[in-house]
Amino acid sequence: MSSTEDLDYPQIILQYNSGFLVSKVMFTACELGVFDLLLESGEPLSSDAIAAHLGTSTTGMERLLDACVGLKLLAVELTQGGALYRNTEISNIYLTKSSPKSQYHIMMYYSNTVYLCWHYLADAVREGKNQYERAFGISSKDPFGAMYRSEEEMLKFMAGQNSVWSICGRDVLAAFDLSSFTQVYDLGGGGGALAQECVSLYPNSTVTIYDLPEVVQVAREQFIPPEEHRIAFHVGDFFNNSIPEADLYILSKILHDWDDDKCRQLLAKVYKACRPGGGVLLVESLLNEDKSGPLETQLYSMNMLVQTEGKERTAAEYSNLLEASGFGEIQVKRTGKLYDAVLGRK
Repeated sequence: MSSTEDLDYPQIILQYNSGFLVSKVMFTACELGVFDLLLESGEPLSSDAIAAHLGTSTTGMERLLDACVGLKLLAVELTQGGALYRNTEISNIYLTKSSPKSQYHIMMYYSNTVYLCWHYLADAVREGKNQYERAFGISSKDPFGAMYRSEEEMLKFMAGQNSVWSICGRDVLAAFDLSSFTQVYDLGGGGGALAQECVSLYPNSTVTIYDLPEVVQVAREQFIPPEEHRIAFHVGDFFNNSIPEADLYILSKILHDWDDDKCRQLLAKVYKACRPGGGVLLVESLLNEDKSGPLETQLYSMNMLVQTEGKERTAAEYSNLLEASGFGEIQVKRTGKLYDAVLGRK
C-alpha cells in the first residue's frame, strides 16, 4: 500500500480545521494564569480551587483544564476527592511567566494582535498587503508604526521577541564562529535578548543595539541591566539615518519584514558601513529551495503577508540579496530549530 493510501484525509482535514482551537486553549490558559498558579502552589489543585483562585466559572475552568490535559500541558490525577491538576515539565519551562525560557509574552502577542490580523487573511491574499487597517483602524503603510501603536503593545512585542531568542538565540549565534568580530551592531535589536546572548557567547565582543528612539528607551528601562557595559545603544531609523562602521551587523528577523527592494536598499547601506573583512549575519527562518516547507516557515510567510510588507525566503534568495549588495563568501547554516543563519563577508 502506498503512503498516500495510508493517509486518513478526512482526519487530517479535521485536525487542520481545529488547529486554531488548540492554540487558543493554550493562549487562554496562559492569559488566565493557570500555569503560574499551579507552579506557585507547589501541589496539584482541583478545578474548583483553580477557578476560585483565578476568578472564573467552575464549568469553564474544568473544560479548559481537561483540554490542557489532552494537549499534554497539564497532567491529571484522579483521587477519592476528585481530579487534581498539575503542570507538566513543558508548561513549567515554557508557559509560566517566571521561567527563563517563558514563551508567555509571545503567546499573548499572538493571541491579542496576530490573531486579529489573521481574521482578514482572505483579504490579505486578495490584496497582497497587511491588514492592520481592518484589524485596528491604523494605516497599513507603516507596519512598525502599527505594531508600536501604544507603549503597551510595543512592550508586549519586544518581550515576545526576547522570549523567542531565549530559546533560539544561542543556536543562530553559534552557527558560525563569530569570535573575530569584536564590534557588532544589532540592527533592529529590540529588547536586546540576542545582544545578551551574543556577549555571553563571545565575551570579547561589544554589541550596539540600533533601533527607534521609543524602542531603545524601553530596552534600556526594561530589558538590559545597567551593569551590562558590553551592550550599548544607537538611536535611529536604519532606512533613513546613517549606519556606523562595525565588524559585524546582525539582522535578526529584519529582512523578512520587507520587500526585495527595501532589503537591497538596507543591505547596500550595511555593506558601505561594514569594515573590510567584516560581515553581516542574517537570522531568518529559511524555506526549502522548492518552497515545499518547512510548514512553520510557510505559515510565518503567511504571517508576513497579514502583518508586514515582506515574506520568508529561501537560502538562495537571501544569498542573491547579499550578492547584489556586494557581499561574498556567503555561508548558510540550518540549525534544525525555528531560525537559521546566513553569513556574508565584505
